[in-house]
This record gives sequence, C-alpha cells and structure tokens, in this order.
Amino acid sequence: MAAWRELRKIGAVPLGQGVWTVPDVPVFAHGLARVLELTEQAKGQAITMRASGRGPEDATRLQALFTAARSADWTEFLADCGKFDQELAKEIRNAKFTLAELEEEEQSLERLRRWHRDLTARDVFGALEAAEAAERLKQCVVACEDYAEKVFSALHQTSPENP
Repeated sequence: MAAWRELRKIGAVPLGQGVWTVPDVPVFAHGLARVLELTEQAKGQAITMRASGRGPEDATRLQALFTAARSADWTEFLADCGKFDQELAKEIRNAKFTLAELEEEEQSLERLRRWHRDLTARDVFGALEAAEAAERLKQCVVACEDYAEKVFSALHQTSPENP
C-alpha cells in the first residue's frame, strides 16, 4: 500500500494491475527509488525497466495518458485555489482579522505553492491547465496579501477608549 501511495504521489500512471509508468526523466528517479525501497521493506518484488512502444503511436498514447493525469491534477489544484479564495472572502465578510487567522491562511497558501511546485515538476509534457493554474496561484497570493493588509489595519486601529 505504501508503494502504491508513493507511485500516486510521484504522478505515475497505472497501465494495468500492478503496472505503472512514468516518463524516463530525472524528476521521477527519487520517487522510483523510494517505491523500490518500500516494496523491499514489505518483502515484495518490483521490477523497473526502460521501455519504448512498438511505434510512435504507442509513445503518443503514453504521453496522452500521462498528460490526462496531470490535467486531472491541475483541475483539482484549481478547485483548491477556488476554495482558498472562498475562505478569504468569508473571513473578510465576517471581519475576522486576527493574526491567528492570517497565519492559517498563509499556511494554506504555502500548501498551494508546494503543490504547484510539485505538479510543475511532474508535468513534463505541459498540460494545458498549467498556465491557468500558475495565474490562479498568483491571484491567491495577491488575495492573501490583501487580507494581510486588512488584518494589520484592523490590529493597528485605535479604539475611542484606547487613543
């Protein structure tokens, strides 16, 4: 199960029962080594091989499968960017301008940044959604900065009782 999770984490695409594929590029080397290690620890067996299709159409199909998997990842990322925006809008609507809330939102933004970085590394064929995801992440950064300004403004306002 741990090897399966690692394969999913690195962005491998299942081809059939127990058969997974990733492009033969360095970004996947560490993850594949980790899969082999986990398999050995579980007393299982794994084989890695370099393979090519029987013709150009096989390579094209594999690239399409891999790109479709990345497109699904980017779609999920975009949905989380939307959730991030909704969360910030809710906090602004409720005037919840606290340092604790700002820290929580900054942690959420950092999670989006890490996720974007990981997806970018795995998206070796360039799924169409990647450009939109990069733009949405920038928008999330701007929204979080705007929220931070509101938090600091609220914290530095003086009340009539405390001039």
